[in-house]
Amino acid sequence: MHGIKSIAAIAGLASLAVASPVEKRATPGSFQIKQVQTGQKLAVGAVAYQKAYQKYNKAVPAVVAAAAQQGAVTATPEQYDSEYLCPVTVGANTLNLDFDTGSADLWVFSSLLPSSEQAGHSIYNVASGKKITGDTWKISYGDGSGAAGTVYADKVVIGPVTATTQAVEAATSISSAFQQDTDNDGLVGLAFSTINTVSPKPVTTFFDTVKANLTSKLFAADLKKGAAGVYDFGYIDTTKYTGSIVYTPVDSSQGFWMFTSTAYSIGTTKTSASISGIADTGTSLLLLDASIVTAYYKKVTGSKNDSTQGGYTFPCTATLPDFSITVGGAVRTVPGSYMNFAPIDNTGKTCFGGIQSNAGVGFSIFGDIFLKSQYVIFDQTTSSPRLGFGQQA
Repeated sequence: MHGIKSIAAIAGLASLAVASPVEKRATPGSFQIKQVQTGQKLAVGAVAYQKAYQKYNKAVPAVVAAAAQQGAVTATPEQYDSEYLCPVTVGANTLNLDFDTGSADLWVFSSLLPSSEQAGHSIYNVASGKKITGDTWKISYGDGSGAAGTVYADKVVIGPVTATTQAVEAATSISSAFQQDTDNDGLVGLAFSTINTVSPKPVTTFFDTVKANLTSKLFAADLKKGAAGVYDFGYIDTTKYTGSIVYTPVDSSQGFWMFTSTAYSIGTTKTSASISGIADTGTSLLLLDASIVTAYYKKVTGSKNDSTQGGYTFPCTATLPDFSITVGGAVRTVPGSYMNFAPIDNTGKTCFGGIQSNAGVGFSIFGDIFLKSQYVIFDQTTSSPRLGFGQQA
């Protein structure tokens, strides 16, 4: 998670479907990063919901905050979508980092932290880098959690591509919430560099640093439900989706991959609606306007907005309708089974919904619940950035 500037709701952009040349496999100017599967903890819906608010520095609804205090419990692998991270070499160290299209900082656990805060993590040894005098960074959330530190210039290697002088935000202090997630050693922000949090001046993201060396200035996310996915840099893998890629313009004025859909469907019922939201690999849930969420759960037998859980729940045996949005004139669908985020406990009787209200956020967030159904292309090959969506097979 990463604390960044708040944004206002943004007016809709007309979507555009266009053709684009693609490559079927990686070339010397392109590469693929496979995720690694870690941990066997039951994902707690209220915690994931709370993190989405905290990430964008929005007030967490009281019922969500209260429900999130229940914490995580162990569970069998069938009951959760595991956390997936990508190996990244920073200086002389390899860390497992979260690729996040909703933020723009590359920050890591470092040797500058007290030993107690390093426990369980792989760390970046700053001895290999050069300190950037005067540069600092700080992340803070509404619940008081956060991290802060200094900035070093060092070599960062992702796949076969090296950024020889990438800005690396080395943590000098980290709150307990970050320390406890021992699988995750930091974050690679893949939003636009304008929202990087380094002071006094933002630094460039890894992608902005290396994109000129890629075959094509783009990367694609191929996230999976219940399995490790991949990120493709510099090329588009035509084997990973069915039909055609549909492209839509991105409004990057606030630093995010923001786009607009023109309609949504619950099952076979289609409703025209302009939905502005961001494509965010660093948010687990799909957060939409309350009216859409309410309409969805009206189609789910036994569902309820459960204040003790902080959001909508339903019997785990319930049949969930598909959810679709129309983007670039094409329908992109999340299978109903994907809308089940996780059981609320080890009994497996009641489950937390993957679609929840965005009330108080100010915009929609198309997180992993949606993105896992798509091959998503984050494209800067044209004069203006765009997003491409291909339906996963």
